Amino acid sequence: MPFISEHTFTSPFQNFTREEWKRLNGQLSNMLAEEDLGALHALNEPLTMEEIEDIYIPLAHLLDVHISEFRELHRRSNDFFRRNNRKLPFIIGIAGSVAVGKSTTARVLRKVLSLLPNKPKVELVTTDGFLYPNKELIRRDILNRKGFPESYNTKELLQFLSDVKSGKSSLTVPIYSHLEYDVLPQDKITIAQPDILIVEGINVLQVNSRRNGVFVSDFFDYSIYVDADEKNIVAWYIDRFESLRATAFQNEKSYFHKYANMSVDESVEMATRIWNEINRPNLHENILPTRYRADLILKKGSHHFVKRVKVRKI
Repeated sequence: MPFISEHTFTSPFQNFTREEWKRLNGQLSNMLAEEDLGALHALNEPLTMEEIEDIYIPLAHLLDVHISEFRELHRRSNDFFRRNNRKLPFIIGIAGSVAVGKSTTARVLRKVLSLLPNKPKVELVTTDGFLYPNKELIRRDILNRKGFPESYNTKELLQFLSDVKSGKSSLTVPIYSHLEYDVLPQDKITIAQPDILIVEGINVLQVNSRRNGVFVSDFFDYSIYVDADEKNIVAWYIDRFESLRATAFQNEKSYFHKYANMSVDESVEMATRIWNEINRPNLHENILPTRYRADLILKKGSHHFVKRVKVRKI
């Protein structure tokens, strides 16, 4: 089905400039310290206290409104159905292209939400852990399509989300190593009764990431798409690749150690080729078409800072 632009119909979104959005700012009972910034942002992604205050604190307060309504609906549903089901986690999905800054958005949002007045327990899961192991991708001859819908164990991801929404008290999630470029079979993280669960990944809003008619996004209570012009994403991807070549790729345990001795020009050429052959097709075929399925879109400018926010009308 061809991609239809938002501009061909009356938009379901309210649009806010950065200046308009930041005026919606509220106060948190605790503020982040400057030292928190280093742990929150990723390689080559600038993050400032101003960005957190202008963008993420208003976003946290908006989400708090939705979470409060979610809790009230749960209480009233219990009354209606004459049951006493335990409260369930509020699940937030975060989608967007490779290199657009989803991971930073997820980490910052986790931290800021945890500072809300009721101090909710916030957990973060990335869908990288639900990729098939490399040996399985090789068996299926799709290692070069890692990140495409078919490279994920969708059944396992959907089962995890179903278990979360069924109120299971403790769940384990696979861990993905970017150093080894593979799922670590022996390593797991435990998710135990969070108030809020953030699920971050390029695939989370894709309508073909389903099993038996159920979509991953069916389990989300709110969804966010991190957006940017493709020319900026490409530049960020190439810059990140070159930074990794000079740092992480130097580690002999790195899957990409073979790129460590490239020149800068060779590194740029390789990153550009990977983008054009793998990431660009995935962006246009599977990720970008899901943008307007989100409840909120964070549109970044060329310097990685959010310049506009779109919020679905209610």
